[in-house]
Amino acid sequence: MFSPLQNQKIYQQVASQIQDMILDGRLKSGDKLPPERTMSEQFKVSRNSIREAIRALEILGIVESRQGGGNFIVAGSSDCLFEPLSIMFKLRNGSFSDLLEIRRGLEIEASSLAAQRIKKTQKTEMKALLEEFKNAQGEQESIELDKKLHLFIAEISGNEMLSVFLNSISKLFEQAVRDGRRAILKTFDNNKTLIKMHRDLCEAIISGKADAAAKACRRHFDIILDNLKK
Repeated sequence: MFSPLQNQKIYQQVASQIQDMILDGRLKSGDKLPPERTMSEQFKVSRNSIREAIRALEILGIVESRQGGGNFIVAGSSDCLFEPLSIMFKLRNGSFSDLLEIRRGLEIEASSLAAQRIKKTQKTEMKALLEEFKNAQGEQESIELDKKLHLFIAEISGNEMLSVFLNSISKLFEQAVRDGRRAILKTFDNNKTLIKMHRDLCEAIISGKADAAAKACRRHFDIILDNLKK
C-alpha cells in the first residue's frame, strides 16, 4: 500500500504520501488507516515516525485519532484550513481592506447562489434572523448577529467550500466586521444604514433574485470599503 522511505524528516514524507493518496482518490473521508505496526512495516520506518506523521496530519485536520478505534481520514474543520493563513495575514501586515476585498468576492457569489437555492424553511429562518438583527441590543450583539447572518447566507448557497472558507476566517472576519461597522457608523451616525443594507440583501435572496442579491451584497461591501479608505 505504501512505499519505503529513506531520506531525512521521515515523518514528513509519510504525511506527504498519505496526502497524495487522498488527492488521487485512494484514500477518502471516513477511511481507516492501517495500524501503526502495519504502516511501519510498509514504509520501513519506525513506529515513532508513523506517530509523528499522524500527529502532523491531525494538526492539519486530515486525520482523526479515535480512542481505541484507530486513525481515520476526515474532512477537517474550517479552523484547520485557514488558521495558518490567519497567522500569515498578520505576519505580512495584511489590511482589513485586503480581507474585505476577498470576502466581497466570496460573499457576492454566495448571495447569488443563495437566492437560487434557498428553501422555504430557510426563508423563514432568514426572516427571523434579520428581525433579531434589527432588534439587537447593543453593538456586540449586533456584531454577532451580523456574522451569523452572513455565514447563514453562505450555508444557504449550498456550496460547501464557500461555507468552509467563510467559516474558516471567522476570527479575522469578526475584527473586520467591527472595523467596517465603526467606519459606517462614524459616517452615518446611526445603525439604520447597516440594517437597510442587510434587509435589501435578505429580501433579494428570499425573493429568489440572484442578480439583485449579488448587487446588494456588492453595495454592502463597497460602502464598507469606501468608508474604511476614508
